Amino acid sequence: MRRLSKHIDRLASANAAAWRLTPNRWDFVAFPMMLCAIAMIAIGFHQTLAPMSTLAAEPVSLDWRMLPEYALRTTLRMLIAMAAALVFTLIYGTLAAKSRRAEKVLVPMLDILQSVPVLGYISITVTFFLSLAPGKVIGAECAAIFAIFTSQAWNMTFSFYQSLRTVPRDLGEVSRSFQLTGWQRFWKLDVPFAMPGLVWNMMMSMSGGWFFVVASEAITVGNRTVTLPGVGSYLALAIDHRSLSAVLAVIVAMAIVILLYDQLLFRPLVAWSDKFRLDNTSSQDAPASWLLDLIQHTRLIRRLLQPFGWLLGALARVPLRMPAPARRGSPRPPATDGGGWRARAGDLLWGAALIALTLFLVWRVVRFVSTGVGWHDVGEVFWLGLLTLLRVVALTLIASLIWVPLGVLIGLRPALAEKVQPLAQFLAAFPANLLFPVFVVVIVRYGLNPDIWLSPLIVLGTQWYILFNVIAGTTAYPNDFREVTANFGIRGWQWWLKAMLPGIFPYYITGAITASGGAWNASIVAEAVSWGNTDISAHGLGAYIAQTTAAGNYPKIILGIAVMSLFVTLFNRLLWRPLYAWAESRLRFD
Repeated sequence: MRRLSKHIDRLASANAAAWRLTPNRWDFVAFPMMLCAIAMIAIGFHQTLAPMSTLAAEPVSLDWRMLPEYALRTTLRMLIAMAAALVFTLIYGTLAAKSRRAEKVLVPMLDILQSVPVLGYISITVTFFLSLAPGKVIGAECAAIFAIFTSQAWNMTFSFYQSLRTVPRDLGEVSRSFQLTGWQRFWKLDVPFAMPGLVWNMMMSMSGGWFFVVASEAITVGNRTVTLPGVGSYLALAIDHRSLSAVLAVIVAMAIVILLYDQLLFRPLVAWSDKFRLDNTSSQDAPASWLLDLIQHTRLIRRLLQPFGWLLGALARVPLRMPAPARRGSPRPPATDGGGWRARAGDLLWGAALIALTLFLVWRVVRFVSTGVGWHDVGEVFWLGLLTLLRVVALTLIASLIWVPLGVLIGLRPALAEKVQPLAQFLAAFPANLLFPVFVVVIVRYGLNPDIWLSPLIVLGTQWYILFNVIAGTTAYPNDFREVTANFGIRGWQWWLKAMLPGIFPYYITGAITASGGAWNASIVAEAVSWGNTDISAHGLGAYIAQTTAAGNYPKIILGIAVMSLFVTLFNRLLWRPLYAWAESRLRFD
């Protein structure tokens, strides 16, 4: 009887295990979606291995039936660039936030990198990427992906850096009480705390990639132009041919693509990241995602994904020890055996090395630029830079007055945020090129001043950095604080000045930094526009860089980029960084 009982138990356990691996009705819905995604990735990868001659044999066509294929290839490039930007963010942002010496180099470098135009990256890196795979499309694809990466990474890195600098001190004390290593703290505290804001900035970065997708898919090498099939190259061809029907087709295709990746990628990420909110009480209206609910109801897919979850959890728990430099504002341990003197001497040597490196780079730039420009050109470029600075400051201020209150309104209502999210992504992804026909026709028709009426194009794609970061800050605002303000009857201006604005201020600063830097970059597209054979330009540094790039005058291109980087860096150092430090020291959830 005992043997029979054991045999029955083994059969029952075997049947239970088999039943756990049997797909349910939710699996039959999710599996086709996963197979389609894998098939699209495989097709896209296969096309990148084709010889370069296929681009000439199959040029970009304005046939709207080709748009689905073009949209697929553009989306794959943007997703690969997003994955690379995420890895870059986690490494770069962590080094800048954790290391006092690295911060002195990495943060100013980040200011400069976000101010360098996408056109500047393409002109420098395209030859390198094409040489990696001579005669293959994959070289041009890598150049396009890198250009898109440069329009995505800086915003995400600033967000992650800001989150790491404002981790509540009591949570840091808890991590030390549990004796977490640097590696364990990173995955158990730092990344979860930064996740809500990072997800919203990933959405903004994805949308921001559309803004420069035209430049990334039409690559010029000397007298040769390599045009990759995609939505950006389709749009550029439509503008050259002045085809309004093709422009309308691009708008419809973009709307469909943005809606798809919002529902299939970002909506699940927003719903998943809500569990990392800093709350003691749960929100009554949490964000939801039908795809996340679908995956959670599946049986076989969840079983197949469990080993990956266990592996990631095990990696996060590895007791890997990393150096943990003291944070700004934290007490330093007492110096012993001259350790304090050694640290100060190391700081002096590090600072001297940075100054020497900076002077060397400035000397090299000046030496190269002096071969093609004179002092009159330098004075002219600085004057044009001041004009663009005036536009950027005015438009950033106007965008802040509009989108800060609206962002708070959206962030406080997750149900409203779900409805607004795809619309905001579409508006953020709306390339300025699509509005060129309207602006050119209206300015020419009524004889308007381009210096004034081309200015809105600068902030068209960058104002959303402010909106998305304010929404991220509002959604991360502790629900406990909301309940306290409601219990004490704090309302009106007092609620804004004492509760909400201080709570979202670090997030706003992040959005304002990236918005102003992006506006400088967007000025290259916005200050010099064309529709067919009609060209209109405003006086500004962006138009200067665009015109010298088209002429291939490299000394003037370098001069324009250097002056733009100087303006952005000084503006960040004199305004945004002091506000950043003040928010870090005074406006923390401690």
